[in-house]
Amino acid sequence: MDRYYAFLIGTLTVWRLTHAVTEEDGPADILVRLRGALGQGGWSALLDCFYCASVWIALPCAAVIGSTYTEMALLWPALSGAACLVQRVSRPQPPAMYWEDKEESDVLRRRPQGPRSLDDIP
Repeated sequence: MDRYYAFLIGTLTVWRLTHAVTEEDGPADILVRLRGALGQGGWSALLDCFYCASVWIALPCAAVIGSTYTEMALLWPALSGAACLVQRVSRPQPPAMYWEDKEESDVLRRRPQGPRSLDDIP
């Protein structure tokens, strides 16, 4: 299998599994019950955070795709990072918050430059 193709398939696999584990209910609500059974501890936090879960889901994928230990070690964070990029691109971003401070008055605060009337012209 071509290396680029394997990396693309691995990236999409990590993204899909991580998305399912962290954000979906699963068939017969299995994933919801799994997250609920873990309670509020460290394991629960792992399944609530996409970025955290992608690191651990990328590990077995890197082991399957990589052919040497060095390649597996490099694929592990690369697959997780690529899945995180897919997550950021696929999710709509909330609009930027914008507000203006109320001004005390609408009066011009600077003094006009130049003559004020025709009598002031030298």
